[in-house]
Amino acid sequence: MIAAAGPAHGYADVLRVEEGSLYPALQRILRKGWVTAWWRRRRIYSLTPAEISQYRRVSQAIDRMIPPA
Repeated sequence: MIAAAGPAHGYADVLRVEEGSLYPALQRILRKGWVTAWWRRRRIYSLTPAEISQYRRVSQAIDRMIPPA
């Protein structure tokens, strides 16, 4: 899936999401401009800089709410 760490194929993620859910969702966020995509034998997705910034803000907020294990 899409990660702040860099471009990835839509199904290259530790989360298991069914293809019937994953690819329509990727198409929706692509149309909204939240990600960019290009073809290299398969479609590669990458978060836009604005979405990486938003992801980091949300991630940091969640980290502050969850106590360390």
